[in-house]
Amino acid sequence: MRRKAAVLLSLCGLLAVSTLGATAASGAPRTDDDAPAPAGWERVDTQLLNELLVDDGAAPLNASADEPEELPWAVQSMNTGLFVASEQRYAEPYTGVLRARSDSVGGGWEQFDIYFDDASETVTLTSRANGLNVATERNFTGASNGVLRARSEGIGSWERFVLYYHDDLQTFAFRSVVNDLFVATEQNNTGSLQNVLRARSDWINGSWEQFYLY
Repeated sequence: MRRKAAVLLSLCGLLAVSTLGATAASGAPRTDDDAPAPAGWERVDTQLLNELLVDDGAAPLNASADEPEELPWAVQSMNTGLFVASEQRYAEPYTGVLRARSDSVGGGWEQFDIYFDDASETVTLTSRANGLNVATERNFTGASNGVLRARSEGIGSWERFVLYYHDDLQTFAFRSVVNDLFVATEQNNTGSLQNVLRARSDWINGSWEQFYLY
């Protein structure tokens, strides 16, 4: 059963964990986050997040919570119907790359913790498989530019994403802070990078940029 509030409950539980240091490669977060959302989409800010939490019968965000409650969640590509996994057995430089390739949530490879930073109103994904944060690989070249990979110990602009929500579709979209592009499922790729997640779209053009959260 699809649960649109699953990610929101995770955000609520993990709000207290939002002060990790940035990696050296990540730098300071960008500040140009006032761009209008695509039609029908809303940026998930603190106000919207609290509204959705209350609508779901949960308490609003509480930054004074003593201990975060770890609630792993899963990401499903709307385009393929497959769950996103962190490919732990891939060789460098693709170790930990995110790819929509699993029929079900079988374990840590398909599970993530989500962290909401109240100051920047951005989210960070942490892989349950290796405990590392998901980064947008801005320095990769060609068709690999912008791939998402669980590889960072800290949090900076490479590891931050703006979350969008479509109330009618009950789907979510991620925009990478470091390059201002939306994450897409690369269904037309072949081989080991088929259905890889990559921050490369200027807009939420369709199902490639949409995800269900459980």
